[in-house]
Amino acid sequence: MKALMHRHRALCEQAVDPLEIAAGLEAHGVTDRTATRFRHRDVFSLAEELYARVPRDGDRHPPAEPAPAPRVHVGRALLTLLPGAVCAAVVTGVRLSEGRPRLVVAAVGVLAVALAARPALRHGPLAVPARTPAWRPATGTRAWTCWLLAYAVLGDGLLRAVVAGGPDGLPTGAAHGPWPVTTVPVLALTLALAPAAWSAHLLTAGARRRLAGSRALEEFTGAVRPLLLGTFALFLGALTALLALCGAALGKPVDYPAALTLGALLLLARLLAVHHVPQGPVLAAAAATEAAATALVLAGRLPGCGFLAAPVDALVDAWGATGVPALGCGAAALALLFRAARTLTRASAHAPPGDPQ
Repeated sequence: MKALMHRHRALCEQAVDPLEIAAGLEAHGVTDRTATRFRHRDVFSLAEELYARVPRDGDRHPPAEPAPAPRVHVGRALLTLLPGAVCAAVVTGVRLSEGRPRLVVAAVGVLAVALAARPALRHGPLAVPARTPAWRPATGTRAWTCWLLAYAVLGDGLLRAVVAGGPDGLPTGAAHGPWPVTTVPVLALTLALAPAAWSAHLLTAGARRRLAGSRALEEFTGAVRPLLLGTFALFLGALTALLALCGAALGKPVDYPAALTLGALLLLARLLAVHHVPQGPVLAAAAATEAAATALVLAGRLPGCGFLAAPVDALVDAWGATGVPALGCGAAALALLFRAARTLTRASAHAPPGDPQ
């Protein structure tokens, strides 16, 4: 016990209550099984003894105030609306132009949307804190995210063209060209950046309040899990409404399964990134599924290799070309949801900034 007290002295000295110590011990890998070696039934019981035995800063200074819940900043809220507004302007420009000007508008528009989304993801509830992972994993995650968004615009049209024996030309930006493009999902997803930020804020604020009121780790987990699922469902509801609105405004049909699974995957990936939980391999698996579908159809054109394209052809015949991203992103989103239910319901995931870990 003395060795444990010495190892976590800084944590115990600065803690306001035993739950903060329990959260810190959990972050360091101390489990209920570890606590039994110190003759305690669980981590919280062990934290109570450490809280009682280690002199704290609060014994010499006024007790610290509970960490306030994160506030909503009007400026940051407006930042989350900017990418959707820019994307709406770009889609309008693409629809009103033709030929080479349309390609120029599309290229400039992609850059403009990326620049508009950058501050929204660097500030506010969706921002990754300073102790970010290494540069390469972060860059890989961004690359897979860009692939998934690009596939939402171009991938379904390409797969349909490949299955039909094409494509007969490069994409022209037209919905009925040799390589059709789909703008409804990406427009709805950029508009959904605001609900995503609001959902992340609700999750963080609610978890902080429950962290202050809980007296055991199991109690905290039991309170945060429905909060996580509720905010996730709230985002999906907002995204569904935005998809319907964008489809009606553009006069285009909406494939809800593919767009909703992609939105769910991107939200969960961002929430996990905010809490420093790796999610790049899952995004890579979803992107690889989409790429493999087109590659298998093309490989099936080789002599004696028709069997390679059979699974994709069967899937496209049954569900359409959008069945591929719906299947890939849906499986990836389900995997991230299970991971989020395990990691984002821990007290250590929601410790206020600056708390000892």
